[in-house]
Amino acid sequence: MIENRNAYIAATIYAIIIGLSFMFVKVTLTVATPLDTLAHRFTIAWIAATVLFVLKKESIKVTKKDVLRIALLAILYPTLFFAFQVFGLVHTSSSEAGIIQATIPIFTLIFASIILKETSTRSQKIAIGLSVLGVMYIMYMNGAGGTNTSLLGTGLILLSALTASLYNVFARKLTQRYSLFTITYIMTLFGFIAFNGLALTNHVMNGAVHQFMQPFGHWDFVLAILYLGILSSLGTSYLSNYVLSKIDASKMSVFSNFATLITILAGVIFLKEEFHLYHIAGSIIIIIGVVGTNYFGARGKSNEKI
Repeated sequence: MIENRNAYIAATIYAIIIGLSFMFVKVTLTVATPLDTLAHRFTIAWIAATVLFVLKKESIKVTKKDVLRIALLAILYPTLFFAFQVFGLVHTSSSEAGIIQATIPIFTLIFASIILKETSTRSQKIAIGLSVLGVMYIMYMNGAGGTNTSLLGTGLILLSALTASLYNVFARKLTQRYSLFTITYIMTLFGFIAFNGLALTNHVMNGAVHQFMQPFGHWDFVLAILYLGILSSLGTSYLSNYVLSKIDASKMSVFSNFATLITILAGVIFLKEEFHLYHIAGSIIIIIGVVGTNYFGARGKSNEKI
């Protein structure tokens, strides 16, 4: 009972960190470009991971082939996932981004059935369709309102959700073969190299290398990037792994809905973002779909397989 209680406390902390991360990304984008934000975020994350590596005194035993496998996975996450997310947040609100990100469990189930040949129930398929309908409704309303930039942002956030879902599917075998810390460290290192390389190349081409470190002159940026690098990038990985070792994955994924609520509230309260009725309607449809997918999956797989 105590272990389960601790797991639910950890899951709640995980959801709060994820929910607030979108707001902190928006804060960093007020003083830094998307590429610089990503570069500094993963520099902080890699430094924190290296400190943990030294303190843990744990050796990372991997071959060149192992590093290549993890690096290929790192193209999906963190590279494409965070690239789509940050550039998407340039064009849309953190509240809307949080709503779209709630579909990750849905897309994970779809890709798992296609790639891993996992089966799903009829009720799950209906719930999936409902959730996807919610996303399509928000995108349609954005377009109908003439907010082309918001439509672009919604599309990029949706792509980040798709890449995260693909990562969840392909990562399953790797998490059984390597320790969480090994995977996390190599992927953080990959993100550090990739994003710093892209950001510095961009500054060199524009003759503005001196601008790379300028955001650190703003305290709000420093606090936000520390949050994103240490808590959002590293902390959530360890929390999710701990929770999944104690409770079912279906129960854990429901906490993504709580993260969506935190994102919406943070955006509206702290960033004074606009939040329309169609956002509320779309988010309700998406959340019903996600909860329904988990509920019917846990309940009747053995009776309703297609």
